[in-house]
Amino acid sequence: MAQVTMRDMLDAGVHFGHQTRYWNPKMAPYIFGERNKIHIIDLEKTLPLYNDAMNFISRMAASGGTILFVGTKRAAQSTVSSEAKRCAMPFVDRRWLGGMLTNFKTVKESIGRLKQLETMMDDGTLARISKKEGLSLQREQAKLERSLGGIKDMGGTPDVLFVIDVGYEKIAVREAVKLGIPVVAVVDTNHSPDGVDYIIPGNDDATRAIQLYMGSAADTIIEGRQTAEVAALIRKEDSERGKAERAADKGADKGDKRAGSRRSKQKDGAAAEDKGNVPGEKVPGGENSSTEGGGEAA
Repeated sequence: MAQVTMRDMLDAGVHFGHQTRYWNPKMAPYIFGERNKIHIIDLEKTLPLYNDAMNFISRMAASGGTILFVGTKRAAQSTVSSEAKRCAMPFVDRRWLGGMLTNFKTVKESIGRLKQLETMMDDGTLARISKKEGLSLQREQAKLERSLGGIKDMGGTPDVLFVIDVGYEKIAVREAVKLGIPVVAVVDTNHSPDGVDYIIPGNDDATRAIQLYMGSAADTIIEGRQTAEVAALIRKEDSERGKAERAADKGADKGDKRAGSRRSKQKDGAAAEDKGNVPGEKVPGGENSSTEGGGEAA
């Protein structure tokens, strides 16, 4: 998991909350104090909660889960899109469309239309139609790309929502709660943590703070995937080694059985030979028959 220290949080301004007059009493447990009418967030509480959230994200990534990054406010847009792309996760960085989760079936149809338009642009279809119609389709494609471009490769609803500013993204949080999707979110002093499964008390406005959250989450996802790949490779090697050992043991057992069978046959043959040479028994053409013949001739 990507390690973030309290010094990193201080440098990024994570501890700066909102003006005291805008505070939400439900955030009182995470407030250290105030300075110049600004609430100061207690980073000694933020850091372990942040680590819990990142551990959860790491486990979800390692198990192949999908984490949807959500940050549509201006300060978060570029960071959300760049970090989500870096770790190959879906994202929403412009406007959250109502029903994006709860009515995903309809959203998926719009995604299908977006992909159809992209195919038309790539294969030269637009060049074969009128200029007016072509411009209309290009505008439609651009509009859909702004709204759905970040989730066009998301096959279904995500396994986790990672949200910057629960107040700004309250519709997204509400839809996730309705569907039982776990929510990891940065919550500032002016918002309620209700509905958030993994709360990160911190500044949700400063660009450097947002870069810290998103960059660390992306690193955690990448590391989680790599850990899962290594574990899968080890399991595969162990499985192949086990098969080889079982095959060798089986071959050894067959060899032992064949050797035992040969020894048994040899023993039976020796017993039969001993039985055929009983002491005192006359053997045709032997010494006893010759002696008897000589006596009669004399």
